[in-house]
Amino acid sequence: MRYFVTGATGFIGGQVVRQLRASGHAVVAIARDPSRAQDLTTLGVEVVSGDITDPTSLRGPMTGADGVFHIAGWYKIGARDKTEGERINVLGTQNVLEVMAELGIQRGVYTSTLAVNSDTRGREVDETYRFTGAHLTVYDRTKAEAHHIAERFIARGLPLVIVQPGLVYGPGDTSSVRATLIQYLQRRLPLMPTGTSFSWGHVDDIATGHIAAMERGKAGENYFVCGPTHTFIEALEMAREITGVPLPALRAGPGLLKANAALMGLIERVAPLPEAYTREGLRAIAGVTYIGSNAKARRELGFDPRPLRIGLAETLRHEMGLLGLPQSSMT
Repeated sequence: MRYFVTGATGFIGGQVVRQLRASGHAVVAIARDPSRAQDLTTLGVEVVSGDITDPTSLRGPMTGADGVFHIAGWYKIGARDKTEGERINVLGTQNVLEVMAELGIQRGVYTSTLAVNSDTRGREVDETYRFTGAHLTVYDRTKAEAHHIAERFIARGLPLVIVQPGLVYGPGDTSSVRATLIQYLQRRLPLMPTGTSFSWGHVDDIATGHIAAMERGKAGENYFVCGPTHTFIEALEMAREITGVPLPALRAGPGLLKANAALMGLIERVAPLPEAYTREGLRAIAGVTYIGSNAKARRELGFDPRPLRIGLAETLRHEMGLLGLPQSSMT
């Protein structure tokens, strides 16, 4: 099969491409600067200059594809410049799906996120859940708008499957999740938020879920390809058991974090702040629960994500190796 992939230079997209190539599929990917995608070229991927915000750059490389993986997305929490969220998440999704429809491609997978459901207030929801209200971050809001665009294309007959990962972790991550783990390993993590929960999925499993959705998913359906649910503190407790690195003593409840978020909202008007300490960054961890049930994906796609402890151990070993930290005490 020949697949067209957006976001192939990213965390999830890169792993999807590796698995596709390992299975013998032909892959065409776009990149703003193909010269910086030599790792993909080495895998045998055809890398073409293109940008999802420019629909004319999509038609050529997408022509003749048996399926489309639209994985590219903007993911920034607490960034000062949020304009890329609209351009990439909203306009980019509109462009990719329009070209897919124009070319009559008969199979597509769109990467949404559990974040479109916002804070579920402790409830592990399923694919029937619909959030109404104001989202906590620009990322959440723009991905929700993109999700609605995908649903509108489905209603018009586009043979698209939507997948919704939760928190994605693993070697090669560049998100705030990795930054937090590094802070922890370096004993610089200032505090742990209480109540904050995620559905933790190892990147290899999330990529496998994408491919299963392409091969076995029902057109018009969405699937929560997310891992097991754990609180942030539970994850760090596992990390302590694995590495022996102690945890920070300070634990902050939602009320304290929300109060600090309000204060930081005033400060950031006059001075730049690290993204994690902005109003948006603090609100996004203040006891929120971005969680969902993967029962449908298990049942219909054969999705089988690994336990967090197993994936976390691999990830921590990887990061400790990069940091030059001793691993003799790891379990």
